[in-house]
Amino acid sequence: MKRRQFLTGASMAAGAFAASSVAPSIAKADEQIHWRMVMPWPKGTPGLGANGEKFAERVTKMSGGRLKITVYGAGELVPAFECMDAVEQGVAELAHGTPYYWAGKDAGVNFFSTIPFGLMGWELSGWLRFGGGQELWDELYAQFNVKPFAAGNTGLQAGGWFNKEINTVDDIKGIKMRYAGIGGEAMRRLGANVTMLPAAEILPAMQSGAIDAAEWVGPWNDYAFGLTQVGKYYYTPAFAEPGTGIEVFVNKDKFAELPEDLQEIFAVAAQANLEQTLADFTFHNIQSYQAVLAKGAEIRHFSDDVIAALATEVKAAVKEIADQNELNGRIHASYMDFVKKAAPYGKEFEATGLLQRANVWADA
Repeated sequence: MKRRQFLTGASMAAGAFAASSVAPSIAKADEQIHWRMVMPWPKGTPGLGANGEKFAERVTKMSGGRLKITVYGAGELVPAFECMDAVEQGVAELAHGTPYYWAGKDAGVNFFSTIPFGLMGWELSGWLRFGGGQELWDELYAQFNVKPFAAGNTGLQAGGWFNKEINTVDDIKGIKMRYAGIGGEAMRRLGANVTMLPAAEILPAMQSGAIDAAEWVGPWNDYAFGLTQVGKYYYTPAFAEPGTGIEVFVNKDKFAELPEDLQEIFAVAAQANLEQTLADFTFHNIQSYQAVLAKGAEIRHFSDDVIAALATEVKAAVKEIADQNELNGRIHASYMDFVKKAAPYGKEFEATGLLQRANVWADA
């Protein structure tokens, strides 16, 4: 053998050995992969569990069955509020949920669900995609070895079902209520006894008198879960949830093992679910609102004094989250910068346009 041929062959063999000994384990292009997805809501829940299942189906179809996802609803594999731990620890490969359910791990997650008086659904998408929000979200979730994807939005929610009118701040004191996120914290600071219950437990708690009030989502979900049977006053809109983000997050190590085409399929499926979920909620909340009214719900709005008191507590709670650590401070600064720009635009364009539309078609 000639010297040049020998050296070339030896070099190639060494390179192959080195690659095989240090390269990560990457799934082969034709390998069938089976993943488990957990959710904090029951399968089939309108707009939430149902769209989580649609995400799994979409990934399976787009991948030609190479990536098959089995879906587990709340309590089927892990308890509702332990989905993040399950993915971090490898009990499941991914989860469908909403970030503020994991606030016990880091309160900064609230910015990627919703902030009271904050970004609307379409504005949250704008911040995530073009305003640096996704990069900050990636950095936050990397602490838990998971990668997040925006995969839905409920749009503007309802303020909740109450069995007594809330006319003053004093009316909040002592009420036992199910309220989520920073909105729930604001209610607690004003004297409410706040608890956080999974979706399936809200109606039984209202029926038994364990709680006196509850917020869930909006007309579509509230009607489907029977809250029209147990609540008299329906407060709208939700100061607490102007546009709540829905997510899919995946174990980072497992995601890194996917071939590039399956990674792209996963990302595109999440984006498709984002649009579908927001459209789903928009259409069905409008349709279900009439059914809610037909059940005798009395529509109420929080008074200006109540909103002002809630706003004071929200600002304090959000500032406390921002001060917890350097990353949360950067997330807060980025989020609030966009809120302050979005507010005057929304007032002059969207809010004014909605009022004009309501006046034009009032007698139609």
